[in-house]
Amino acid sequence: QVQLVESGGGLVQAGGSLNLSCVTSERIFSINTMTWSRLPPGKQRELVASITKFDNKNYADSVKGRFTISRDNAKNTVYLQMNSLKPEDTAVYYCAAFGVRGLPGNDYWGQGTQVTVSS
Repeated sequence: QVQLVESGGGLVQAGGSLNLSCVTSERIFSINTMTWSRLPPGKQRELVASITKFDNKNYADSVKGRFTISRDNAKNTVYLQMNSLKPEDTAVYYCAAFGVRGLPGNDYWGQGTQVTVSS
């Protein structure tokens, strides 16, 4: 069983920054794709950012230019640096690992961390 543990959420004013971390129990270089998604209150889950084992990155249009996803293979950690935060960024943020050990469907999710942006 692969474990993902998110941290770094909290309450911040609009315009502020937060840096989310996701530590995995699996060697991160063995995971095909790591993602950050979010679940805003009363809305559907949205994919925010993804990073592949080859360091290819993608972002939702709503966060481009403000959020940055990165990985530290030595620490088995994926980060989501969030700048210029807006109230609409308020959500539970989830880290996920897809294709652990290169196996399709071998996917895992963290339990989430709350981000609240006040206006």
